[in-house]
Amino acid sequence: MRRVRFVWMSLAIALGVLMSSRPVAAQDAPVKQARKLPPTATAAPRNDPWWKQRQESMNARVAKGNVDLVLIGDSITQGWEGGGKKAWDEFYAKRNAVNLGIGGDQTQHVLWRLQNGNLKGISPKLAVLMIGTNNAGGNRPEEIAAGIRAIIRTLRKNAPDTKILVLAIFPRGPNNDDGLRKINAEASELVARSKRIDGKMVKFKDIGKKFLEPDGTLTKEIMPDLLHLSPKG
Repeated sequence: MRRVRFVWMSLAIALGVLMSSRPVAAQDAPVKQARKLPPTATAAPRNDPWWKQRQESMNARVAKGNVDLVLIGDSITQGWEGGGKKAWDEFYAKRNAVNLGIGGDQTQHVLWRLQNGNLKGISPKLAVLMIGTNNAGGNRPEEIAAGIRAIIRTLRKNAPDTKILVLAIFPRGPNNDDGLRKINAEASELVARSKRIDGKMVKFKDIGKKFLEPDGTLTKEIMPDLLHLSPKG
């Protein structure tokens, strides 16, 4: 009897050890926190009165409809209204194009604009996006790329029938050694390799070399301040 009692006691102890060391059930597992997006991919407005006024004017134009083409970006895109006006009138105005560029904008500002009226009620045939150079002074290439990908996601969500042409960030600075140019180039390369570029609804194009001399030099004839295009550019 003692031996039987000993066996049963041993089994009970072993079972208790096994129960206490069981794997944590799925419902007991800690909840994974959502990955925090960098500021470049988090929509944010600017507080400048002139910026708000331009945002409202663009929204008013979009509300009128008849929009087949939108160009989205910063001062380089806004420049179609300045040095690029002649080319705009010749090549784009007849295509029911709307300029959605604001000088100084970074990826997070464009993201906010697209979520707050720039696309409301329209489904353009094509959206051309070129943004990120204003982030180069304070953000890493991967952060800039994350912002551009967030913009692409927003475009696909808010205008699912619109095709998107993502342009590589234009070269800047005097030559290939320029630090900000290197950041832009790396960010563009990350975007080009992104799964967001599906080759169908979303395409990527790098036309930067068209602005450069064979040795990578950027002339002031093309970009007078080595950033913004001249009429020739």
